[in-house]
Amino acid sequence: MSSDTPTGQQGAFSAEERAAMKERAKEVKAARPRGAEADTEADCLAKIGELEGTDRALAEGVHALVKRHAPHLIAKTWYGMPAYARPGKGGKPICFFQPAAKFKARYATLGFDGAAALDDGAMWPTAFALTELTADVEARIAALVERAAG
Repeated sequence: MSSDTPTGQQGAFSAEERAAMKERAKEVKAARPRGAEADTEADCLAKIGELEGTDRALAEGVHALVKRHAPHLIAKTWYGMPAYARPGKGGKPICFFQPAAKFKARYATLGFDGAAALDDGAMWPTAFALTELTADVEARIAALVERAAG
């Protein structure tokens, strides 16, 4: 997230960043008891359904890949974005989909959080730009998700 606002003020959050923080606050307030994974998946699917164009197609594809290659992960939302977490680990996501429109970015992002098992020496990537889901991209996502999910 950028520390500059569109007006150039240092240290202020952009409107998009403030909106994401408000969405996260709502998610925390709506925390569900154990066993309510169906509710969080419905929330995730609803967020995906709100997306448009390429963002929606990419999010649907990522969701299908995660469910196919790491079915034990729980779909949820995180800062208003589709995310996937291990059950019983405090709900911290291991991966998430950030639509391009969310922060007015040039491309969507598939990101991996600290709970993902992607460690590889002293440095490794934690986010990947997505512009389309080709067979090669789908295979790479599947491998990353399987590895991250442990």
